[in-house]
Amino acid sequence: MPTAEMVAAKPEDLGIDSEKLEALYARAKRDVDDGTLKSAQVAVARHGQLAGVRTFGTVRHNGAEAEVPATNSTLYAIFSSTKAVVGAAAWTVCEDGLLKIEERVADIIPEFGANGKDQITVEQVMLHIGGFPLAPFNPLDWDDREKRLARFAGWRLNWEPGTKFEYHATSAHWVIAELIERRTGRDFRQYVRDRILGPMGLSDFHLGLPADKNGQVADVRYLVPPTPPPGGWGEVTPDAITSFNRPEIRAVGVPGGGGIAGAAQLAMFYQPLVNGGVTANGTRIMKAETIEWATRVRTTDIHRDLIFNQPVNRALTVVVAGDDGLGFQRGFGRSASPRAFGHGGAGGQIGWGDPETGISVGYTTDGFVDDLTQGRRGVAISSLAAQVLA
Repeated sequence: MPTAEMVAAKPEDLGIDSEKLEALYARAKRDVDDGTLKSAQVAVARHGQLAGVRTFGTVRHNGAEAEVPATNSTLYAIFSSTKAVVGAAAWTVCEDGLLKIEERVADIIPEFGANGKDQITVEQVMLHIGGFPLAPFNPLDWDDREKRLARFAGWRLNWEPGTKFEYHATSAHWVIAELIERRTGRDFRQYVRDRILGPMGLSDFHLGLPADKNGQVADVRYLVPPTPPPGGWGEVTPDAITSFNRPEIRAVGVPGGGGIAGAAQLAMFYQPLVNGGVTANGTRIMKAETIEWATRVRTTDIHRDLIFNQPVNRALTVVVAGDDGLGFQRGFGRSASPRAFGHGGAGGQIGWGDPETGISVGYTTDGFVDDLTQGRRGVAISSLAAQVLA
């Protein structure tokens, strides 16, 4: 649950129209009312505070069959929306002069350089153009250093680094986590908490879930028969998705997809990032120049997604809406500015912020539906969220 000081007395105090915000809530609620989803949660923030958060429906906890009401305190697996959080932590390592994106990964993690991976740069990893998209990794092996490094060494290239884009669902962020640890000397999960989530006041945004918090997390469930993952998402199988119902997997803090949070926490994470790196109470998370540098599009026209064959508009670990009219296919709806940036997650989780308007949005659900239904919902939610200004 967000703290009281994080929530504005009324949306208009943040320049947000209450009726437009209610329209957003109504769209989120519609999917629960018509049975498409069992639960959904949505939040909008601006000027460092929440304009509001609403939760609808029922959830299951800890494998139980019983349905209980979802509340604003309910947390969800946010899957790849986690990437922006771990990415932001890596930005601060760069800001501190401890990491440069032009460095070769193998110069920092020598074991990684085996099997032709010695020329891959930190930047290529952050852009998903490193060439090892489907590299497997058992998350329960992460804390065994010998197994972790052996896995890095065993990974092989699928294609020449830099020559194409293919979504690295988990592999790239395992490398980013190791880079953070090598250059800071600290566990990456603790670094994320100490440098990003803690200073933001997001105590209920977890990367590595404490055991006593499992009863707060909605179990993931498929509401339609599972289908094979779309192009470039080969690791995102139904078994991989539902593994995040296991406490031992939630405890790992998988850097590319293991975050646990609510919609409010997702929306509030982006607030400092669209406000010059500073929270509403004046805490500086990072420099404005760092954010501008990190959210600049670095992929080119040759880096196209495997589904729509369109430029992917990737910055360092986040996606940027862009000015080509295709932002709605990148997760930003039809109303956000070209500068909006963020990262969605499997199942339709939404997280982004817009520096032009100061709006940020979070959307979470426990339910997996078909791709078309999910895509249409995402466009509608993001479009309405971007239109809430008074």
